[in-house]
Amino acid sequence: MKVPLTVLVVDDERPTLDELSYLLGRDPRVAEVLTCDSATETLRMLREIEVDAVFLDVQMPGLTGLELAQVLARFREPPPIVFVTAHDQHAVKAFELQAVDYVLKPVRDDRLAEAVRRVVGVVEGVADRGPAGDLQVPVELGGVTRFVARSAISYVEAQGDYARLHTDDGSHLVRTPLSQLEDEWGPAGFVRIHRSLLVSLAHVAEVRMDAGRCTVVVGRSGASVELGVSRRHTRQLRDLLLKRAGS
Repeated sequence: MKVPLTVLVVDDERPTLDELSYLLGRDPRVAEVLTCDSATETLRMLREIEVDAVFLDVQMPGLTGLELAQVLARFREPPPIVFVTAHDQHAVKAFELQAVDYVLKPVRDDRLAEAVRRVVGVVEGVADRGPAGDLQVPVELGGVTRFVARSAISYVEAQGDYARLHTDDGSHLVRTPLSQLEDEWGPAGFVRIHRSLLVSLAHVAEVRMDAGRCTVVVGRSGASVELGVSRRHTRQLRDLLLKRAGS
């Protein structure tokens, strides 16, 4: 593959399809823009031609964008995928599918240009296709999407239907409930220590017991935080930490 790119835009809404095609067609790094309005048409087209990237909506009738991405991931040479959607709650799942980027509608020129830049990096082999063992979590800050490595997150705090991700450098609010993150991040070493807290075992520096009350210290010494562990989660946490230390 080479730059300029041949890209495929997939969206079941014609106005969005036309707008994305127009914006991508103005980018000098894009040579050709193809379009599809369904997952079925997309699969049919990709059997006949090779594209350098797929710009894919999430909410579509029939196969959703996430389901289509799972099918494309089984291709011998899966195309890089950029999700373009009005729904930010699917971002975690999208990056588990190794999406190159996740762009929110309405799409801004500069944000789409950044997505193309990331595609170019993948195509030219100077950037990873997606998380290689370390999920990149998209967070919004002042209208700009940043990416926080999951390995940098020391603990997660529930805030209603949202969750606040804490790192040594600050915190970020994401529209994902704590229960969902617990299910999805459990294999990566995040465990529940309280009904409103998940902690990364890799960031636990100390476990303290005082009069039967358990707390853990997470983070670096200069930015450490002491968190309370509920009684029902204390034994499980200690067993997991002992197992981790012995592995």
